[in-house]
Amino acid sequence: MKLAFSTLGVPGTPVAEVVRLAAENGYQGVELRVHPEEPVHLGLSALERADVVEAFKAGGVEILALAGYVRVAAEGDDEPVLAELSELVKLARDLGAPFVRVFPGGGDQEREEADATAARRLGSVAPAAADMGVSILLETHDSHRAGLDVARVVATVGHPRVGAIWDVLHTWLAGEEPAAARAVLAPHLGYIQVKDVASAEDLTPLPLGSGVLPLAECLDELGPDTWVCWEYEKRWHAGAAELPGLLDAGRDHLLRLGAPKQ
Repeated sequence: MKLAFSTLGVPGTPVAEVVRLAAENGYQGVELRVHPEEPVHLGLSALERADVVEAFKAGGVEILALAGYVRVAAEGDDEPVLAELSELVKLARDLGAPFVRVFPGGGDQEREEADATAARRLGSVAPAAADMGVSILLETHDSHRAGLDVARVVATVGHPRVGAIWDVLHTWLAGEEPAAARAVLAPHLGYIQVKDVASAEDLTPLPLGSGVLPLAECLDELGPDTWVCWEYEKRWHAGAAELPGLLDAGRDHLLRLGAPKQ
């Protein structure tokens, strides 16, 4: 198991500090939130992109993924969605990130329509992403919460550079058992996002292991090269504990859960 954390847990934190937190707490990678309010965004110059690469290289930490906010199943014209996704892929290429994260965002559309829109857009960008060495990962989220939903879209695309992120909160909220989610997502899986919460009604982030999510079942039978990313949603919950003080214990908890069974 390889461990990462998302900068959603340390909103606005400078890149050098993010790298330090990862290195000092035993995380091999970081998922970078790509947003105008963050240090990493689509408007970075070539020099600024090079500085990000150098900071991670100097710290011996990998950029696991760029977590963008493209909604590939959203209603409306394809052009703005494809343009933003293309820019996200180019940023990933420049930063050396193997993955970009996208959301479904299908809203209240009929399932077939949302699926077709998402598959069409993902398939359109996939060849260029492949040329740049980047994979596009659709997260279990919003209109496609269950692993079955995301796997259906990814299988329709049928391109090796289009895969999935398993956000364990959303498959749980969808009522999907961890074994079922793992089975359908395994052929497409880029990495797993973990977190913990008190209940389906209270999604305030908690330290790993102190909530109700079935993390042990989700992390069962992981291979040594599987990435697990802690997405601590501090950005949306100002009253939550600060992530840096939780990173050490969170790492230990994940390593215990992912240890080979005797």
